[in-house]
Amino acid sequence: MNNSSNTPFSQGKDNQINIVYKVFQTGTPKTMLQVSKETGIERANICRYVAEFRKQDNIQVVRKGICSISKHRAGYYTTNKDLFKKNNQLSLFSDES
Repeated sequence: MNNSSNTPFSQGKDNQINIVYKVFQTGTPKTMLQVSKETGIERANICRYVAEFRKQDNIQVVRKGICSISKHRAGYYTTNKDLFKKNNQLSLFSDES
């Protein structure tokens, strides 16, 4: 199957995991609830997909803040690697020094 989307998943461009990946990639970072409201996909499913993205290092919490929908503190996620925070912890153990 030819998947022309820019997602790391090959099940087809119309399935939920690809939709969620794309929504987290576009625009500003979003909470899981914001993505749920935007896509109509249940938040429980989004939570599962985020866990899968994390295993593959394809998503990152870029900040914490108050969700505009729930008014509770939440993580703002992105799958856009240009927005990922740099991890300086790895450089502590490198042999380059």
